[in-house]
Amino acid sequence: MDNNSIIKADGTQYVVVDIGIEQYGIDIKYVDNIVRMQKITRVPKAQRYYEGVINLRGEIVPVMSLRKKFGFEPDPLGDKTRIIILKPEHESIGVIVDAVREVIVFSEAEIEKIYSDGKDDRAKYISEVGKTQEGLVSLLNVNGIITD
Repeated sequence: MDNNSIIKADGTQYVVVDIGIEQYGIDIKYVDNIVRMQKITRVPKAQRYYEGVINLRGEIVPVMSLRKKFGFEPDPLGDKTRIIILKPEHESIGVIVDAVREVIVFSEAEIEKIYSDGKDDRAKYISEVGKTQEGLVSLLNVNGIITD
C-alpha cells in the first residue's frame, strides 16, 4: 500500500492514546517508536512523574508517566500499556500511556486552538483539540510536556 492512499494531503497524522478515561493525540512527527512496557530502572531524586530509564537497543531513554504528569490517580500497568518514544529534537524520551488506540488524520478544519485561564495545569500541555465523529481528542504540546 502506498502512503498516499492513507494520508490526506491537507492533514496531520496523530497517534491517539488513552490516559485515564481521556483520549490524547500526539503528532506523529515526534513519534520515533512505540514499545511494550518493559523493566524501568529507577533514578534517585527524579521528579515524581519520571519513572526512570530504559535501555532501548543500547540507548538509555528517560521515561515519564503522563498519568502522573497530568495528576491522574495511579493505575496498574496492563497488557495495553505502552511506552511511546518521542524524539522532538535530538534526544529521545519515553512517555507511558495506558493504551494506543489508532493513528488518525486531522485536517486543518478539524483542529481548533484552545485557550486556558491557566487554572488547570494540564492546559499548558494541550495546544489544540481535534474533532472526530466520536468526540474530541486533546492534541498534546510535546515540547511543553518534555520541557516542564
